[in-house]
Amino acid sequence: MKKITLILFLIAFQHIIYSQVISDKISVEFKNANIKTAIQDIEKVSYFKFYFDEKWLENDSTSISQQYKEVKIGEVLEDVLKNTSFNFYISENKVIITNNSIIYSQLPDDYFGIPLERDENGQITSPIFYQQYDSIKKTNSRNPNKNIRDIVLIGKETKKEKKKTYTVSGFIRGGKNNAGIANVLVKIPNTEFIATTDKKGFYSLQVPGGLNVIETETFSYNKVRKNIMVYNDGTLNFSLTEDINQLDEVLIKTNKNKTAKAAITGITTIDAEGIKNVPLVLGERDILKVALTMPGIKTAGEGSAGYNVRGGKEDQNLFLLDHATLYNPSHFFGFFTALNPYTTKKVDIYKGSIPAEFGGRLSSVFDITSKTGSVNEFQGEGGIGPVTSNLMLSTPIVKEKSSLVVGGRATYSDWILKSLDDENLKNSQASFYDFILKYNHKMNNNNDIESTLYYSHDKFSVSSDSLYKYSNRLATLKWNHTFNEKNKGSMIFTNSEYKFNIDYQSEGVNNFDFGYKINETQAMIKMNYLYSEKHKFTYGLSTKLYTVDPGYLSPTNPETTLVPIDVETEKGLESAAYIGDNFKINDKFLIDFGLRYSTFAALGKSTQRIYQDNAPISDATVIETKTYGNNEVIKRYGGLEPRVAARYFLADDFSIRASYDKTYQYIHLLSNNTTQSPTDIWKLSDLNVKPESAQQVSLGLYKNLKGGDIELSLEGYYKKSKNILDYKVGAELLLNENIETELLQGEGKAYGVEFLVKKQVGKLNGWLGYTYSRSLIKLDSQFNEEKVNDGKYFASNFDKPHDFSAVLNYKITKRYSFSSNFTYQTGRPITYPIGKYDYGNEQYTLYSDRNKFRIPDYFRLDIGLNIEGNHKIKKLAHSFWNISVYNVLGRNNPYSVFFVTKEGQIKAYKTSIFSIPIPSITYNFKF
Repeated sequence: MKKITLILFLIAFQHIIYSQVISDKISVEFKNANIKTAIQDIEKVSYFKFYFDEKWLENDSTSISQQYKEVKIGEVLEDVLKNTSFNFYISENKVIITNNSIIYSQLPDDYFGIPLERDENGQITSPIFYQQYDSIKKTNSRNPNKNIRDIVLIGKETKKEKKKTYTVSGFIRGGKNNAGIANVLVKIPNTEFIATTDKKGFYSLQVPGGLNVIETETFSYNKVRKNIMVYNDGTLNFSLTEDINQLDEVLIKTNKNKTAKAAITGITTIDAEGIKNVPLVLGERDILKVALTMPGIKTAGEGSAGYNVRGGKEDQNLFLLDHATLYNPSHFFGFFTALNPYTTKKVDIYKGSIPAEFGGRLSSVFDITSKTGSVNEFQGEGGIGPVTSNLMLSTPIVKEKSSLVVGGRATYSDWILKSLDDENLKNSQASFYDFILKYNHKMNNNNDIESTLYYSHDKFSVSSDSLYKYSNRLATLKWNHTFNEKNKGSMIFTNSEYKFNIDYQSEGVNNFDFGYKINETQAMIKMNYLYSEKHKFTYGLSTKLYTVDPGYLSPTNPETTLVPIDVETEKGLESAAYIGDNFKINDKFLIDFGLRYSTFAALGKSTQRIYQDNAPISDATVIETKTYGNNEVIKRYGGLEPRVAARYFLADDFSIRASYDKTYQYIHLLSNNTTQSPTDIWKLSDLNVKPESAQQVSLGLYKNLKGGDIELSLEGYYKKSKNILDYKVGAELLLNENIETELLQGEGKAYGVEFLVKKQVGKLNGWLGYTYSRSLIKLDSQFNEEKVNDGKYFASNFDKPHDFSAVLNYKITKRYSFSSNFTYQTGRPITYPIGKYDYGNEQYTLYSDRNKFRIPDYFRLDIGLNIEGNHKIKKLAHSFWNISVYNVLGRNNPYSVFFVTKEGQIKAYKTSIFSIPIPSITYNFKF
């Protein structure tokens, strides 16, 4: 008995001593230690033994520098592991490290969100436990290689009060270059928890806590299904493999019901790959020419360089190529677009609701994105046409991490001109080229950079003594950073330059060189914050510096009688801050709020005239000339630009949308021509030229038919503008040091209705668009010399009330298709001579009110035959032939009407462009 008592006493004493030892506090110091090193240091100073999977710590980059004195081991571990996904469990002298999860001695009663029922033996009897278990078990039974243990743990489990849902986010990548995949559906099957990836492949999905099944769905890639245990917010990335099964027909519907679901109004997206069947002049694949077939987007005439969007002037459109401003998006007076179609990915055109991140123009934003290169293999694409050739090459620089895209385009029109019999044309010049470089580098999962360099150059001299040259140059650098699953952002730097030059050479002595240049440097920060499923915030800052050389004239012959001219340089600083909230009130109602504040400062060095109040601006009313020093502020302008758009579902595929936008524009294009030309000049707002502003309201109905295969939209808009620039009769704009004396600023209004029906699948596909619109301007003043048409509203140069387009493609077989493009437009306004009068023994022509008459209406039909190469997977290159006829009816559409006085009589003449059918054949290849 005594022995038994002694043994029990020793056991109890040992337990007491052991308990005291393991409960002792520890003292330890860490110096730039990672988790594994910290564990080893704790083991050295204590009696505890750690158990964990070393694979978890292979990529651990934690750096711990901390000293602890007489601190309980539990508190030390809480502090060391607080910013990691690791938890711990202490059992006697053992410490078990777990990844994500917490070890419980028994299942918490509130684990599934409701109290668990237990029997008298403590066993769980609640049905919800077994329902959750069975759902995972059934899911895995479909795949014999899976079992209940194949579960991905998301987030770090805590003992705090648990939420009903957590945010699971990440990137979905795949394909040959492992790039982000857009428009992938991510969902929990048979639930309302659904999300879609953005253009970078990023998604964010609200997921209930606990066991779940998450899967991806897209028609181009194989489906992936994963079992996940959600403890907290976390990251889950997917890598998809392409579905290479041979199918009779594949219908891609990743944008199903997109027309009805979006919140903003007046947005058009054009994918470069999808326009190859549209027949255009000389067989060119031109993404901006296709934009002209969409409602609300026009030009003043065939071959015009500028674009008029919803009644706006040519300079009221912001063209962005990878975030940098492209000042002249056209080659050769607008016949060709200055964008290589094989390096261009898509263009998003905002003509109704302009997101708060964009500013500086009144009418629209053309957000052009170039292609990203492959990080896995060498690729190429190109085309050979009757006038131009294009080539795009893509190559990996560092496998799986970086790539380079090189694109170039050139015309051989000079060679064509020299082969003609006409001596005037034979001695003419007309050529252009452009090239682009784009580099992408993925540093890690959270950081990547991209950079673009672009240059275009035109020169022409058609039957004249002057050689015209103009060029665009731009560069961008963008750093994308993901802070966490809810926060990501970009830092962007851009520089753009546009310049033109006229080299005049004649037999006389007055030869000269004339030039102009504008340069823009910009820095931006753009941020995205996924606050919740209901609130998605965007915010950022931007600033840009303009430097404008208004022009110079330098005589090139020492015997000249010309006087050199160098107009004073202009400078301006435009800055803005913005914030936006995409607020999902419920499944039916969505509001997109945006608020932008912009400011502009006209800067010296400059000399500014001050004119007499209540008097017309002219040389006779100058009361003072003021000089400003370098970078001194001449005048400040600015204001709030609210942007609001709302969408409400009337049915699952039928929505109504409305929007209101206010915009400011601090830079103006000066032109004496009816349409934009390469020699037009940009002018900054200053002491005497005010910035333009506009307010627009839009209302639209959007409907999808046949499961989203057919999209219908009907939009109406009304826009009011202030300080719109126009000119006095006979205004001299070039090399004018006091340009404000030639300018008029007035009010504008535009309104219209746009209808579009679009079918993207089936043998017959394409779209029909119709626009009824008006664009009016009023130039009123108390002074007659500053008043036009008695101060009443009159039609602008580009006012075309009726505009109808039909782009149709019929698939005859898998390789052969027939395309057509039909366009009808009301003739644009023009000022006609209506009489003549004698004054001082001279006869003069009397003209009508400005833009009172119209030239004849315009219509044109183009047709094309498209031949795809055979569809063998293993071949050197895939080919595509396009045989087209532009203006197949030979319609002699007038571009302009002008009047000439001959032998005392006024005679009218009209000019036409492409008045006969223009056939072309283009060969395209891709490898």
